[in-house]
Amino acid sequence: MTDYQRIARDYLAAWNETAPEARRAAVERVWTDDARYADPLADVTGHDQIDGLIAAAQGQFPGFAFTQVGEVDGHHDQARFTWGLGPAGAEPVVIGSDVVTLADDGRISLVLGFLDQVPAAA
Repeated sequence: MTDYQRIARDYLAAWNETAPEARRAAVERVWTDDARYADPLADVTGHDQIDGLIAAAQGQFPGFAFTQVGEVDGHHDQARFTWGLGPAGAEPVVIGSDVVTLADDGRISLVLGFLDQVPAAA
């Protein structure tokens, strides 16, 4: 049985990892080699581009962290969950939802991201 909660937790942990080598290791652990990430602001493929996207988001929102909002919903090889991005202990500034598709090895092969709340300056 697929542990959708673990998948969401590991995914968000990769987005929160600020040490470059540890972040790259998390990306390789969570995503397939040819994984694609697409949201309204980005469309990237592969570990290098996903890692670069995460680093860029961390640069745009220094000191912010991703947290899970609500429960993970999953079936078969896909899951969806909502996340928030903001300062630790504060209300999220950005809120989004992601739908992920899993490969046979349990890693993410596709992320379709949606931004539900974005500040005007973002």
